[in-house]
Amino acid sequence: MAKVESVGANKVKIEINISEEAFAAALQQAYLKNRGKFNIQGFRKGKAPRPVIESHYGEGIFYEEAFEIAFPESYTKAVDEMEIVPVSRPELDVTAIGKDGVSYTAEVFVKPDVKLGKYKGVKVNEVKAEVTDEQVDAEIARSAEQNARWVDVDRAAQDKDKVIIDYSGSVDGVKFEGGTAENQALELGSHSFIEGFEEQIIGMSKDEEKDINVKFPEDYRATELAGKDAVFHIVLHDVKTKEMPELNDDFAQDVSEFDTFAEYREDVRKKLQERAEHQAKHELESAVLEEVVKTAEIDLPDCMIENQIDHQLQQIEYSLMYQGMKLQDYLSMTGTKIEDLRAQYRGEAEKSVRAQLTVEAIMKAEGIEATEEQVKEEIASRAERAKKDADEFAKTLTEDQLSYIKENLAYDNTVRFLVENAVISGSGKKVKKDKAEEENTSAE
Repeated sequence: MAKVESVGANKVKIEINISEEAFAAALQQAYLKNRGKFNIQGFRKGKAPRPVIESHYGEGIFYEEAFEIAFPESYTKAVDEMEIVPVSRPELDVTAIGKDGVSYTAEVFVKPDVKLGKYKGVKVNEVKAEVTDEQVDAEIARSAEQNARWVDVDRAAQDKDKVIIDYSGSVDGVKFEGGTAENQALELGSHSFIEGFEEQIIGMSKDEEKDINVKFPEDYRATELAGKDAVFHIVLHDVKTKEMPELNDDFAQDVSEFDTFAEYREDVRKKLQERAEHQAKHELESAVLEEVVKTAEIDLPDCMIENQIDHQLQQIEYSLMYQGMKLQDYLSMTGTKIEDLRAQYRGEAEKSVRAQLTVEAIMKAEGIEATEEQVKEEIASRAERAKKDADEFAKTLTEDQLSYIKENLAYDNTVRFLVENAVISGSGKKVKKDKAEEENTSAE
């Protein structure tokens, strides 16, 4: 049986033993895994018996590897027995190790207790989901922009035109890497190129050639060009202007399943309304949660914040990967250090962890769980996204995956519970007083 003692705020030391039998099995696994590395005279490589290797290199030759093998099971068992929820990697100290077993200690930060404050009847302002005619017009204009055509024009290039150019850049008369291209499309006014480049193309006509002078910014990502004066030789091939579609029934039929512009416009309003209601719901939940978290007392271990920052940076990495970029490339381009990026996300990470712990504590206090119907619906939804039969998909879920689904649903149910029990100004919504609320002894 493991022993546990507190060694600081939300940090415990667990004394754990690995039995002689368990360690003997681990030693044998370590031997089988590593015997191929040993070449002992009188035996083919990898065929020397374990006692021979141990006599040659010392009895403890396989101890470290065997401990690595036996540790996970012993640690998990101890944590489960003591009902501890670790939130950091354990700091290990082996106090005794030998053929008769292992004794070691593991110091680890654990999930902190949450002293809940007031979580029923918190006061927030109503978040309205309103869609104006201007927003509808703007959304339709975006669609029109996406469906615009670029048509050739026989005139000098103007701002907002698209030009097709060849360019060749040089510094002190020497061409530099990445400074040459042919048939490059460039929308004037897009600021895709360095300052001064696009502006000097305005006024050029088809087949015209011209040298333009620019200066690279001092903080330019290619440091060998930063602050340098450059000359670009430009050959302009074509000038195109954007032709916007007419907003009529034909346009509606091109961009939607509707026959008339009026029907299309109404559908745009409907979708914007749905989006606004979803956003309003999210903002209201966030506002309620923020008020609830304010009154909760949590001695938050720093490692939990760091873990959350790790998670957020991982999400950024995934996002950059879809753009064909690595995080290190992004840091180099923006001149940002990883330490600065971590510091930038620290406040958001701490807020997220505090909210998670507070909701979990309320979930436990109120006995809120996911219903069987909710679990079935969520599994069916995931199965549909995976294009699989719901029953067959359910059979593939592990216990951990099923627990994760239930926990997420319970979390959502708890947030919904908090909103339902909040006082929302401007909505006319009343808070239903019940015995449970009266028993909530937290200060206002």
